[in-house]
Amino acid sequence: MSFLEAIIEGIIQGATEFLPVSSSGHLSLSKHFLGISVDSLLFDVLLHVGTLIAVLAVYYDVVWRLIRAFFRFVKQVFTGQFRFKTMDEDIRLLLMLFFGLIPLFLLFLPVPGTGMKLKDFADVWATDSDIILEGCALIVTSILLTLAVLSQRRSQGAHAKHSAAGEKNSAAGRMFLRLKDAIVIGLVQCAAAVFPGVSRSGSTLSTGMMLGVNRKTALDYSFVLGIPSIMAAAVLTLKDAHEAGEVIEWGPMLAGMITACIVGFLAIKLLRFMVTTNKLHVFAWYTLILGVICVIIGIIEKATGVNVVTGAAIV
Repeated sequence: MSFLEAIIEGIIQGATEFLPVSSSGHLSLSKHFLGISVDSLLFDVLLHVGTLIAVLAVYYDVVWRLIRAFFRFVKQVFTGQFRFKTMDEDIRLLLMLFFGLIPLFLLFLPVPGTGMKLKDFADVWATDSDIILEGCALIVTSILLTLAVLSQRRSQGAHAKHSAAGEKNSAAGRMFLRLKDAIVIGLVQCAAAVFPGVSRSGSTLSTGMMLGVNRKTALDYSFVLGIPSIMAAAVLTLKDAHEAGEVIEWGPMLAGMITACIVGFLAIKLLRFMVTTNKLHVFAWYTLILGVICVIIGIIEKATGVNVVTGAAIV
């Protein structure tokens, strides 16, 4: 693995992990078109660590509040003071994160007749030579983002009508999540983890907005919800890397991790700006165009049996 390959992988991972364009889809496409594929489980761990540091750097205050909320919650439960209807904002967020993460356990369910778990399909589809699936998944991401934008516009239109009539109504949506919201968003995140090209951040953000949650609240919840997911992915991959006993190339690996961290930090800041300034449609157009291009190229490659960029035979 060269330094250049590691840095390119770090850029792709850092940018697409948080922008609503799908990191798994872009990593699969970079392998397909550019031949960039670093087969190192430990490097995958370090890339996840880099993006984890980035999200913690942006949301350190929220994470610290949640840690304190956890101890407060435990104390209230054991002293009999906890009441679901009167819990404070941070404890509510903590519980919604817990319920939002439960659907991820579905990924470990065996699929009858395949000998694989649900999560294994993501690796199979991301490493095959067919990019039609990635193209279709990117189009799904575009549709979700578009629905979120339309939902936000309808909410703002309703706010304008109520304001004209002298009624009070929030254009921003709910500033908190309900139990139903957390479970639905968790199920969507689970589905996004299976299909390379369906953005985790894009799908969870869009679902939250369509459920009537304030766009900033939905965005922050999406990012914080991703912290345990990234940590779990890093731990599981580290376990596999230890069992494989692979050779460690610390120089390129650390370069990739640092790149992923820096780019990831900037990507989070960019997405927060884009969401708060109503520019989410930019990502909807991007994923739509890229998805259509991938589907067309994928069909051509199936017909010719040749990779249109590298000229290699399609297996």
